[in-house]
Amino acid sequence: MTNKDTPHVDAYAAREARALLAPFSYEPASLGPHDVEIEISHCGICHSDLHLIDNDWETSEYPLVPGHEIVGTVAQKGALVTHLDLGARVGVGWQCGSCLQCEWCERGDENLCSSIVETCVGRQRYGGFAERVRVDGRFAFSIPDGLSSEVAAPLLCGGITVYSPLRRYARPQSRVGVIGIGGLGHMAIRFARAFGCEVTAFSSTAAKEEEARAHGAHRFVSSIDDAALKAQRESLDLIISTVNTSLNWKRYVTALRPNGVLSFVGVVAEPVSIQTGLLLARSRSVTASPIGGRFAMREMLEFAGRHGVGAQVETLPMSEVNTALDRLRRNDVRYRFVLSRD
Repeated sequence: MTNKDTPHVDAYAAREARALLAPFSYEPASLGPHDVEIEISHCGICHSDLHLIDNDWETSEYPLVPGHEIVGTVAQKGALVTHLDLGARVGVGWQCGSCLQCEWCERGDENLCSSIVETCVGRQRYGGFAERVRVDGRFAFSIPDGLSSEVAAPLLCGGITVYSPLRRYARPQSRVGVIGIGGLGHMAIRFARAFGCEVTAFSSTAAKEEEARAHGAHRFVSSIDDAALKAQRESLDLIISTVNTSLNWKRYVTALRPNGVLSFVGVVAEPVSIQTGLLLARSRSVTASPIGGRFAMREMLEFAGRHGVGAQVETLPMSEVNTALDRLRRNDVRYRFVLSRD
């Protein structure tokens, strides 16, 4: 164990809602017995970081250091951390703690714990746009050797978000649809193809067909062509929606086979209206899925390493974080930004 004093952490923080990020230093909390200090090499940028910077969810506290797709090496560890060695390459996602005692934690669904600790949400809970971070080591996960740090970083939030419904509802023989070919959608296609599923990509942008097929989609359907959507009737076992806009959900529900599932992983602001008769007639379900527990995270990373599933990324130095955030606001990225330490 090492537990030397660390005087301060250099980071990038928003001082108020919608502000540009600026250099910021803070004194970290004392290293607890279960904690690790991670020397950060890479940190992905998620749309959730924009929501936190802008206080869209009214949960942000400033100064706010975003970043919850963290990859780095263990620089210090507490006395009770035995599963990680100093120098080990690890990742941390949206969640960095829970009570570990409730029924949800005990069944491996720590992401559903009412005492969830979120990596960059809350007073003096600073994230990964920084040189170091201290978190509960039980929520730091080994990165497989087969994954580079930059492609692994987005898996820690976006990857587990799309992996979880696949793990729960899909089988190798399943027919899976993915709505939206963006930061989440391209990883959903890659995971579904690696699962052995037949994959259909839905997008409003016809020019994305070639890209969707390159990620592993077998078929491409325009999400704004009603006739094409209608033709998908009872063709899919699982549909994962990664978009945040309202669509003709009736068409997607009727595209489900008996016992099929429509799973939302993107947040749609408007109410979703679906006739219950469409669900009852073929025993269909509509659900949503937030990240995943610790077992699912470890399994996802191992699966990704074995099958070479990573994100398609553009890497920028951390000093150019505002450039990356500005371009992300304009959807000017294919498909995820990852910051690297300068």
